[in-house]
Amino acid sequence: MIRLGTRGLDRVVAVGAHCDDIAIGAGGTLLAMCLARPGIRIDALVLSGGGTEREQEERAALAAFCPGAELHLTVLKLPDGRMPVHWDEAKAAIEELRARSDPDLVLAPRTDDAHQDHRGLAQLVPTAFRDHLVLGYEIVKWDGDLGRMAAYQPLSPEIAEQKVRLLEEHYPSQHRRAWYDREAFLGLARIRGIECNARYAEAFAVTKLTLNLGE
Repeated sequence: MIRLGTRGLDRVVAVGAHCDDIAIGAGGTLLAMCLARPGIRIDALVLSGGGTEREQEERAALAAFCPGAELHLTVLKLPDGRMPVHWDEAKAAIEELRARSDPDLVLAPRTDDAHQDHRGLAQLVPTAFRDHLVLGYEIVKWDGDLGRMAAYQPLSPEIAEQKVRLLEEHYPSQHRRAWYDREAFLGLARIRGIECNARYAEAFAVTKLTLNLGE
């Protein structure tokens, strides 16, 4: 199985439409990267939730998911569920992020996510980050849009458990959602782990990947 390691991975961009998207989709990967690369820079952008309790949750959560990292988080105030109507503001935010960051890796939603906010953001990312590796994370939800993935980050049982604990601890506003629970998160991680011959894993969609096999 071909593997992409953390050597040379110094700057990461992570974007989400809502507070908790990044942590749900790539929280285990962030934990694994930050533990392997102390001092790594994480530039995170969330389009909605600014100025509310959701922003407070997000700041505490991402600090916990990125231990030892140089974390820079921006949380905007675009309305939840209305991202297509605010396309210009979202695009401007992505372009501003690109202007101040040249990452080795971008973590973003999948382009085929059923939620219009996730999908719209995913479509914007490659218009600004044109020459970067973009991994599209998945978010379990009632739409039933989980599909066949192309890339996997294996998670140790310790990392998988820590991810679930942090999700439960830092996002109390989401506990009312029927799908937001330990069984859903660990269950999906276990299935993705089976697919990559690991105990647990997070899975990602890859739209375009450039190989360098000649060196």
